Amino acid sequence: MNWRDYWNQDTPIYASERHKLLHYRLVASDIIGLIPSGEAVVLDYGCGEALFADRIAAKCARLYLSDAAPLVRDRLRERFGSNDRITVLGPDEVSGLPDGSLDLIVVNSLLQYLSRDELRSLLKLWRAKLRGSGQLVIADVIPPDVSPLKDARALLSFAWQGGFLGSAVLGLIRTAFSDYRKLRETIGLSQYSEKEKVEILQDAGFSAERAERNLGHNPARMTFVGRPA
Repeated sequence: MNWRDYWNQDTPIYASERHKLLHYRLVASDIIGLIPSGEAVVLDYGCGEALFADRIAAKCARLYLSDAAPLVRDRLRERFGSNDRITVLGPDEVSGLPDGSLDLIVVNSLLQYLSRDELRSLLKLWRAKLRGSGQLVIADVIPPDVSPLKDARALLSFAWQGGFLGSAVLGLIRTAFSDYRKLRETIGLSQYSEKEKVEILQDAGFSAERAERNLGHNPARMTFVGRPA
């Protein structure tokens, strides 16, 4: 099993339905805050189930949702198929978008599952699809000093605020015995220092900087903003 296979199934990564809803609502709210105008064309790459994509789509002209897992794409089409502002794409279909057509690309909590070569290839693609005034936002990047324990603490803090602390504790126990833990130990997660991530973005043709805060609930992880240089 690899990471793509893992996400192409129902997983125990969310402690409860409330956890999932609050997670996707927070991410959607953060993405909405990045949209430059109501005329913007937005790509959420590696979007997951994107439960509140309709809220994002209401704030822009077109929203493309792309995920590598066929099961996830099927669910997205079932949920948002009637929304004429939302289009669901497989990763290969993103390359068919016109060059220079996107105002905002958001990549949240994906890089840890990609090799550096895969990332560099995708950066070339994203660079080509962005307008000259566009913006690439890469979020939830794991620095080398963030351990699973720090991630667990961030989740428990989010759970305390969101009212699902009990299920979060049980969820951490389930995850400890799940395929996720086994894959994290065998395949690992890609991690980047701030300096390395900025340099990789610059090598791909972006000006780059770290954002003041991370998207989502985990303040120990990093978000980077890249603009075509």
